[in-house]
Amino acid sequence: MAALMLMPTDTQVLTLTQWLSPAFPVGSFAYSHGLEAAAGLGWVKDGPGLEAWLEDVLLLGAGRADSLLLAAAYKAETPQRLGEIDRTALAFAASAERRLETAAQGKALGRALAAWDVSAEELTFPVALGAAAAQEALPLALTQQLYLHAFLSNLVAAGQRLLAVGQQQGQAILRRLTLLCPKVAEDTRNGDLSDLSSAAFLTDVASMRHETQNSRIFRT
Repeated sequence: MAALMLMPTDTQVLTLTQWLSPAFPVGSFAYSHGLEAAAGLGWVKDGPGLEAWLEDVLLLGAGRADSLLLAAAYKAETPQRLGEIDRTALAFAASAERRLETAAQGKALGRALAAWDVSAEELTFPVALGAAAAQEALPLALTQQLYLHAFLSNLVAAGQRLLAVGQQQGQAILRRLTLLCPKVAEDTRNGDLSDLSSAAFLTDVASMRHETQNSRIFRT
């Protein structure tokens, strides 16, 4: 419980920054979360469209859901409960590619965390991170916020590869979306999975459409 309330130390901040860095070997750069299909179909065409799309993902879709799953995993008191949460995360994946995205990144995170002697293998990405953060007594609030920031940062970068969105515009989009992360984290901090939901249906459809897309640069 102390890790939930105390101010983070420098070491804790740096640990989470490393875990959620683009350089950490979880392969986040390979996934667009359906954004590649949305761009190909003309559903997202430019910077404002990208920002609106990602705001929905954050507030109504996988961003909020992952933050809730992360918090639930952080608070899991037994391996059995952690397994239940992970199965819920897999069941909540709206498509085969969404399942691949969360399972593959979670598995890679678990392997990379061996350097910290942290056990988080064979779990979905937010569940693995939540479990690892609890083992390392890292603050839950900070873990959630940095997870959401890393998630958005990766998707903004994907948008820049797919659309006519430059570095300056991309950073401005990320800055505005980042300001929403603390509220999403706060609203999901109880980890109550009875609140698990999604209303970002078009992002789910985009993920499904990507499964049959012929030309692609992202895995999802």
